[in-house]
Amino acid sequence: MDVESLWNNFLNTIKESISSLSYETWFRDTKLVSLRNNVATVIVPMPVHKKHLIENYKDIIEEKFTKLTGSIFNFNFLLEDEWEIQKNEVEKKKTVVPKKNIPEIGVPIQNFEDANLNKDYTFSNFIVGSSNRFAFTASMAVAEKPGKAYNPLFLYGKSGLGKTHLMHSIGNYILENSNLRVLYISSDKFVNDFINAVRYNEKENFDKIDSFKSKYRNIDVLMIDDIQFLGNATKGQEEFFHTFNELYNENKQIVIASDRSVDDLKMLENRLLTRFNWGLTANITPPDFDLRMSIIERKIAHQESAKDVPKEVIEYIANNFASDVRQLEGAITRVFAYALMMNKGNVDLDTAVDALKDQLTDRSVYKNDVHRIQTVVCDYFKITLEDIKGKKRSQNINYPRQVAIYLCRTMANESFPKIGTYFGGRDHSTIMSSYRKIESDLKTNEQLKVVIKELKQMLSS
Repeated sequence: MDVESLWNNFLNTIKESISSLSYETWFRDTKLVSLRNNVATVIVPMPVHKKHLIENYKDIIEEKFTKLTGSIFNFNFLLEDEWEIQKNEVEKKKTVVPKKNIPEIGVPIQNFEDANLNKDYTFSNFIVGSSNRFAFTASMAVAEKPGKAYNPLFLYGKSGLGKTHLMHSIGNYILENSNLRVLYISSDKFVNDFINAVRYNEKENFDKIDSFKSKYRNIDVLMIDDIQFLGNATKGQEEFFHTFNELYNENKQIVIASDRSVDDLKMLENRLLTRFNWGLTANITPPDFDLRMSIIERKIAHQESAKDVPKEVIEYIANNFASDVRQLEGAITRVFAYALMMNKGNVDLDTAVDALKDQLTDRSVYKNDVHRIQTVVCDYFKITLEDIKGKKRSQNINYPRQVAIYLCRTMANESFPKIGTYFGGRDHSTIMSSYRKIESDLKTNEQLKVVIKELKQMLSS
């Protein structure tokens, strides 16, 4: 049996022994590339996989692989570039990783409300793409091994990209799988609690300050959101510094979220920023086109008319609302509400455009957008939208497609990569080539000049 088939069999075995979420996160994208001198070399997608697989799945990997092969192997996890460097070398030393103590699994000692968690935010309903995969994987690692994997974990990115969702997912996972005490809090709430405690303390009521310290220090996992707002509270920063130190020194997990990187938190004290960098920082960037498509498809799945929503509607929303997930969700809600009130619940492209036109601040008119151009060109050349977006390259389809691309560039002023997403996901070099083809032909082809002129008049009417 070749290594690929062997590893596929192994993955099928592993899949039956762990949760689907753990399998998708840690095993799905791995690949066995070598079996030599009792060393199994496996390629993993990110550095976090190397650490996490060794510390948390070493025993089960070795057990299942031994049963499958009848031989005992040591496992060597490498990134793709590391494998390229080491593929012809023989591993001389085997790193034996000691077993880690797995937190006792038991009945949670607190509920979601006590921990300030939204139980609907979980890893299973967090949609993963290239812009958030690292943050998701790091969060999963922390949830599985709080206080041991990455401490502190610092998540940052603009508002609406999923930081809070990941924090709640970490907390919910820990509550459901251990007896650890979890607390999610905003930095404003932390400061307000501290101020109230100090006020009572000034009245010689020391119980309040003791209660405050007990709340924030006698826990196993502290997750504090919007840490940037701590910048306006000097005393609050000092108290958080002491809280951080006590939790960290006792190997308690700390998760922090911010709308900016550690280096950009100029309003916070340096001693705090230094500690934030002790662990792992993970950035979440705005979702790319594929992730936006996945988010929209997931969000509309519960709608009764979801199966009847044309793909071009989903593409339209994905192309025009690119900054954050909340913006996407708002656009989806508006389209379905508008369709219900104005079009008997039928969701089509014209309905979506009408519903969202007031929110598209970067486009003053609909007549010159990509979908409009595609529709007009298709009507002119008597072809369908499926043809112009599809893979067919016959002359009667390919040339109109190039004309449409040219008009999208000149009239809608779209970038080549973005135009490509409207034309079946073609890459920017293909789109650029189509544009330049028409641009060149216009210099000598009088008939094409007439066609372009007529199309522009139709689009301007």
